[in-house]
Amino acid sequence: MDAILEATLQVLLVTGKERLTTTRVAERAGVSVGTPYQYFPNKSSLLQAVLKRHFDAVAEAVVTACAEQHGRPLAEMVAALASAFLRAKLRDGKGSVALYAVSADVDGVRLVQQISGRLHTAVAEMLRSAPDAGALDADLVTTVMRGAISGVSRQMLESNNPERMLAPLEAQLTAMLRAYLASCTLDPAAATGRAPER
Repeated sequence: MDAILEATLQVLLVTGKERLTTTRVAERAGVSVGTPYQYFPNKSSLLQAVLKRHFDAVAEAVVTACAEQHGRPLAEMVAALASAFLRAKLRDGKGSVALYAVSADVDGVRLVQQISGRLHTAVAEMLRSAPDAGALDADLVTTVMRGAISGVSRQMLESNNPERMLAPLEAQLTAMLRAYLASCTLDPAAATGRAPER
């Protein structure tokens, strides 16, 4: 199955999604034409499986980074988080861009939702372990940070040269997240998500 999924990504890069066929994938994987059908009923399910594999790899990188950052200061945590996410997205830059382009066609939103809880829990637990977390609402802050990270990632993948954008976007994203967390820890209302009293 791994060979078929890898072959699917390679064919996608060479031919594009319109010309991708299970026959081409089988030829690239070095298996019989009927073999992909043992696992995937059609081209869409094949692409969806490749996209899921990509999302799982990104999620694993983030979860691992979060576990490694437990107990460290918030500034270090967000630097590691931003780096892990963006670098996992660009581990195979061309592949990530190609998969991003087909995501909407193969129900990519549902796949993201499937791993969302796991990512949210990993980030929130990491934040709660920070010695300088104070009264931080970890769940609220996690939601905001994940939105920011996803938005920057999208901009990176939509750029003409995502590899060139990685370092500057990672630095800017880290600076933004640090400033956001600093404001949350200094402002009790921001830290807990409550509106300030008038």
